[in-house]
Amino acid sequence: MSKVAVFDTRTEANIPVESPLAYSYQRSGGPTAGAQSAVTLKERAFLGHLILRGGAITLDEALRDVLGINLPGQPQGLALDASGERSIQWLSPDEWLVIVPAGEEYELENRLRERLGDAHYSIVNVGGGQTVLELSGEKAREVLMKSVIYDVHPSHFPVGRGVTTVFAKATVIVRRPSEDRWELVVRRSFADYCYRWLLDAGEEYGIGVAK
Repeated sequence: MSKVAVFDTRTEANIPVESPLAYSYQRSGGPTAGAQSAVTLKERAFLGHLILRGGAITLDEALRDVLGINLPGQPQGLALDASGERSIQWLSPDEWLVIVPAGEEYELENRLRERLGDAHYSIVNVGGGQTVLELSGEKAREVLMKSVIYDVHPSHFPVGRGVTTVFAKATVIVRRPSEDRWELVVRRSFADYCYRWLLDAGEEYGIGVAK
């Protein structure tokens, strides 16, 4: 622990913060979600994002003890807690993305480091560099079909799956945490581009933005 630089990115200092889509809302705006919206777009900003790397057995035991969630059992798996607010996603054979509610990531990182001790692992807080865009509604899958190269048909993309794929000319992580909800984990620098693309792709379905 003493060899690792760890700091709280959500201190009590009175520093104004803006979500990755703050500029997009001001510049591009967006239709308000309503009863006629077959697709609703919402940014889930300021969540805690941690990238974990290491041996699956070691990390699985630590995460089960500290977070109460086991690593996904299969490649491209997505595991959530009972509330659906905390998740672990398989990214590669020794890499996982953990997302938790805002403000929990610092304590979680410290508890994991304490639990893992001298094991060989890596934990990196990447929350400042990405955000989550949520798509819901009966036409959400149709919007994704216009946007990503990966097959999002339910027979190929069931609930509990997450993949890294090409979105238009960007790269995103597509996740399906529930039957009627999809999530896009987007790099901060691509957030405005993806937002405007989704507004265009969802226009024919009356896409609305929930803030």
